[in-house]
Amino acid sequence: MFLVVVDVKPLEEYKLLLTFENGEKKVFNMKPYLDKGVFRELKEKKLFKTVRVSFDSVEWSNKADIEPEVLYEDSVEYI
Repeated sequence: MFLVVVDVKPLEEYKLLLTFENGEKKVFNMKPYLDKGVFRELKEKKLFKTVRVSFDSVEWSNKADIEPEVLYEDSVEYI
């Protein structure tokens, strides 16, 4: 399944509130990624909050990004 991210908001505890093109809202936990590669930089909360929609996914100002399939499949429904 391929879904496009249309909105993203940074939340507390390194989570992202994602809205997909089908209207679903889901929460993605970034914590498991924060000890890997370029994602280490996102431990700096100011940088983490720079997240924005880029093409069909999300990107931070340090150019870190994640595939939209990963965002969708590894996130939980927003209640």
